Order: sequence, then structure tokens, then C-alpha cells
Amino acid sequence: MSDKDMYEKEDIFSKVLRAGRRTYFFDVRSTKADDYYITITESKKFTEEDGSYHFKKHKIYLYKEDFAAFKEILDEMTDYVLEHKGEEVISERHQKDFKKESFENQEDAIEESSKNSFTDISFDDI
Repeated sequence: MSDKDMYEKEDIFSKVLRAGRRTYFFDVRSTKADDYYITITESKKFTEEDGSYHFKKHKIYLYKEDFAAFKEILDEMTDYVLEHKGEEVISERHQKDFKKESFENQEDAIEESSKNSFTDISFDDI
């Protein structure tokens, strides 16, 4: 039996989360001592101009002794984000109608626009 065959048999339980160009793989694996640990893999697809593509992968190994602390911090972080920003996605990539800046009225928009515009000055005025 090859090393690859042995490696494949270490997977005990798996789940996949597809999220746009990213895919997350959650795997329970077995150690040589027959204990379990978790791997979380992010795989992100990159497409080249010629149509070819490649994947970049990042992996986290999470061992039982770290489960409680990891879960506690993850829960705290997700609660913080949802409490402060809600569940609505507010990025350009995820919302076609996303606007970077909103103005309360048209006068604010005109004032902001004029700050960034070029003014034509005649040298005859100097």
C-alpha cells in the first residue's frame, strides 16, 4: 500500500462549503495513534487571462486540545462582526447595487464633487 493510499484512509468525516471562488473543506482525520484532529482547507480559484486556472490552498490543523479555545474565539469574533455590522453583505463584490459613499442630499454630492474637480483659471485674471 502506498503512502498516498494510507493518507486517503485517514479521512474520517468531511464537509464542503462552496462560497463563490472559495471552497472550504472541513475534514476529521486520524493520527497514527488513532486519535482525531480537524483540518480546515481554503481553496481559492484563480483564472488567468488565457482561460487557464489554478488553485491556491491554505490549511489549518486543529487538534483536540485547542478545540474549546478555538471555538470560543471564533464564536466571539463572529458575534462581534454580526453585532457591529449585521448579516447583510456590504461589499462591492457581493452586491451589484453597493455604493461606496452615500450623500444625504444632492447639495452634499455637488459639494463633494466640486472638491475633487479641476478649476480652469485664465492667466488674464492674474
